[in-house]
Amino acid sequence: MHFPTIRISGPLADHVAEIRSYLLRQGYTMLSCRNLLRLASHLSRWLQQQGLGLRDLFDEQIDSFFRARRAEGYTHFLSPRSLAAIRRYLAEAGLTPEIPAAAPPQTPLEQLLIDYEGSLLHDRELSPRVAQIYRSVARQLLVKTSASGQLDLCRLDGATVKGYVLESSRGSSLERTRATLTGLRSFLRFLHLRGDIATDLRGAVPKIAGWRMASLPKYLAAEQVKAIVESCDRRCTLGRRDYAVLLLLARLGLRAKEVAALSLEDVDWSEGILLIRGKAGRKDRMPLLAEVGSALASYLRRRRKTSCRSVFLRHRAPHTPLECGAIIAIVRSACKRAQLPPVGAHRLRHSAATTMLRRGATLEEISQVLRHRHHATTAIYAKVDHTRLRELAQRWPGALA
Repeated sequence: MHFPTIRISGPLADHVAEIRSYLLRQGYTMLSCRNLLRLASHLSRWLQQQGLGLRDLFDEQIDSFFRARRAEGYTHFLSPRSLAAIRRYLAEAGLTPEIPAAAPPQTPLEQLLIDYEGSLLHDRELSPRVAQIYRSVARQLLVKTSASGQLDLCRLDGATVKGYVLESSRGSSLERTRATLTGLRSFLRFLHLRGDIATDLRGAVPKIAGWRMASLPKYLAAEQVKAIVESCDRRCTLGRRDYAVLLLLARLGLRAKEVAALSLEDVDWSEGILLIRGKAGRKDRMPLLAEVGSALASYLRRRRKTSCRSVFLRHRAPHTPLECGAIIAIVRSACKRAQLPPVGAHRLRHSAATTMLRRGATLEEISQVLRHRHHATTAIYAKVDHTRLRELAQRWPGALA
């Protein structure tokens, strides 16, 4: 396909070829490249008219440009988001001003929260999402104990901790309250180990009424899982990608985060082994089932050529790695196509465990496949093994034969 000539004047005039090559490497089509270069041409002319250079291209100038573009009657590419690919190139090439470094924390309270989050991420190797939740709990507690906004850990005692728990748990679900208490104990432990408080206040965190294994694991029937997996249109690259993702969730019981983290180096085709990067930095080697391997190979053969080493990429440009949320969205879309109520990716993990159990696998074997650190985590699946539970059931006295 012939690439149309687009004349650009102004600060971007010397960068047309580089921008075009960058967009093509990112997976943009010729048509998209043409449209984005036309947008860049307009931006360059506007900068020239305003007497500005690329070093003056801050967010305020971008907003002004799009206001001017709308005023001139343009009907497409009217928001800063449409310029994202061009701005990424300019930033990576060092042509635009660097984003100023974040200002140092203004209060000791903010500094304490930053230190705590850093400990969660680096020392305990928690995920950024969990670290954010724990930090939010810590902030709420500190705000409650700091009347004037100044950090005052001297007021932090057992009564304050209990009062915070009672206040924060009012109207919250059991699961949310448990998460809050876990985050609270984590923060109090951090303060004690750092020497910020003399007493370990974790004992002041009250326990809540809740029993382990009190609930049943939610799972899908085998025919429902089959309908979800087979809802993908494998005639196109997008369908092949989603099909491979769903098989990893449904056959190997992977977590959404683990699927998103897969890289090309994690697949050992000669040995038939898959390297899984799990919780807390844990790495496990799992056998690559023939069905899963075939689906992965089918997708990778059709996937766009890119320098990105992640297995699963966005279907539309830019072809960046899928994140955990995108994996969950794939499952929900498949449920919709299969005319089933939407479920999360973890439901397929529960379903995989239940299917293995009903096919005769032991809890020990299921624990190894799901890579549980504690056998007690796997024990809950015994509650859905109706066949074996029926063998253990005692006849009710006086019941009819």
